[in-house]
Amino acid sequence: MENIINEITKIDLFKDIDIKDLKEMTNYFKTAKISKKETIFDEGDASNELFIVLKGKIKITKLSKDGKEIILEIAAQNEIFGGVAVINNFPYPANAIAMEESEILKISRKALIKLIDIYPQLMLNLTKNFSARIKNSYEALKNMALEKVEARIATLLLKLAEKSGEAVEKGTKINIKLTKLDIAEMVGTTVETAIRTMSKFKKNKFFTETKGFIVITNKDALIDISA
Repeated sequence: MENIINEITKIDLFKDIDIKDLKEMTNYFKTAKISKKETIFDEGDASNELFIVLKGKIKITKLSKDGKEIILEIAAQNEIFGGVAVINNFPYPANAIAMEESEILKISRKALIKLIDIYPQLMLNLTKNFSARIKNSYEALKNMALEKVEARIATLLLKLAEKSGEAVEKGTKINIKLTKLDIAEMVGTTVETAIRTMSKFKKNKFFTETKGFIVITNKDALIDISA
């Protein structure tokens, strides 16, 4: 239980909540280990639980009319997913699938409502989280509709670097292993176009790759392309 306490103190959802209260909250939490490619929930499932990533990466996806998977976002360590549906009591609007071996924390809808009633700060933190997510989703959809593919991919790399970046000797390492298919699905393009664009970026030394991880080496160039 102490390990969970240490982890949740890093999560924005529990910001400004006393450690004593956090310990009480853990009575309502459950943890689960998720295998790579395992589905946590499908679009249309009843929203019975809110989830938080303790370890690993979870992709939130939808299928297009032609059956193509589109990645809406990636939930990384300490991030919430499934919360909007749980609070509003409507079915999950997308799918959640583990990109790698992961560990998640689960809070049932019944427990969440009870905790919000006891700790009003929790609702405030949820509202802030949902507002930021809606804004990011709007910007992503706008970029997908209006921006050229190069700008969309540059924007994606910059956002992932901000979200899961680590300063290394040569630049900023994105701590998420991404395939060209993942990138294509996140910006709404074909795999071939993603490969071509990423090859161009790499040739121009905007980034390098180390053991499957992207290291951004010329952030300014990506900013110029994304602008």
